Formats: sequence, C-alpha cells, structure tokens
Amino acid sequence: MSVLVYAEHDNATLKAATLNVVTAALAIDSDVTVLIAGSGCGAAAEEAAKVAGVTKVLVADNAAYEHQLAENIAELVVELGKDFGHILAPATTTGKNFLPRVAALLDTQMISEITGVEGSDTFLRPIYAGNAIATIKSADAIKVMTVRGTAFDAAATDGCSAAGESVFYNHQTQPTKRKVEM
Repeated sequence: MSVLVYAEHDNATLKAATLNVVTAALAIDSDVTVLIAGSGCGAAAEEAAKVAGVTKVLVADNAAYEHQLAENIAELVVELGKDFGHILAPATTTGKNFLPRVAALLDTQMISEITGVEGSDTFLRPIYAGNAIATIKSADAIKVMTVRGTAFDAAATDGCSAAGESVFYNHQTQPTKRKVEM
C-alpha cells in the first residue's frame, strides 16, 4: 500500500507544502514515492530525493508539464497512480485543481483537506467551516486526497533519505486529447 506524493515545485525547488504532505504520507505507510512533473525540473527532483522518508522519486520531465496544468498532470498521475494505494497532494490551488480529476478518472472518492491520519484507511478532516472534525473511512482501493499543510510538520531535508533511490520516468508523449460526447 505505498503512497504517491505529487510534489509542488517551480521547476527548480520544492514548495514547502510538499514537505508537509510527505509527513502525512509517512503516517500512512513507510514506502513514499514523490512525483516531480515539470520541464527542466532535475534540481527539484534532486531536492526531493533528499527529503527524509522518501524511498523513490519519479521524474516526468516534459514541456507539457512545465506549467502544471490540471488536464496534463491529472492524466500522468492516473497513469502512474494505479500502482499505489494512496495518492496525496497539497491542499493548494494546484492540488485542489487536478486531484478531483484524478479521483474521477480512477472512479474513486476524493477526500479533501485531511488534517490527521488514524490508519491507512481512516482520516480526519474539518467540516462545518472547521467547527467540527469528521472521521472518514475509505474502502476504495486507491485513496485520493489533499493534505492541509498546516496540520503536519514539514519533513526534514537533511539529505538522509531512507533508500535514496531515484527513478527518472521521462514521459515523452503529449497528453491525449479526448472527445467528449454529450
């Protein structure tokens, strides 16, 4: 039941919210893979490989991912995410934009803004404008969720990654365009 973390970055460095998501992922499972999708994003991938607890880094370096558009990123995450039990992204505008698409394409529920992990299938999230906390239990094979960064501490970036393995996945094809019939 490994975890795929979508890393937010500017093609050069990781954004701080990604480190919080790694901490949430480690609360679910010790096998954490980080996906770096962008254009010329090798420096961000090297930084991700140094995050404590990350066992693998996947890199999709393609001009189609330079601006991290939801349509392109969603298809990539769906393609790669089928091999994972959990797919996590920060609860930022980027994560909230593409992750519901991923959930729909995988035919699974979307769990938004988790603030706690009770187990591999049980999560906490705020409801009623944050006035109450709901416990969500998911029976889906792949759990897709955004993580509220302020609820988790940032993972250390001390260069002592658990396994230190980096796999460069070069997604060479352009995203497919689908004709939607109504």
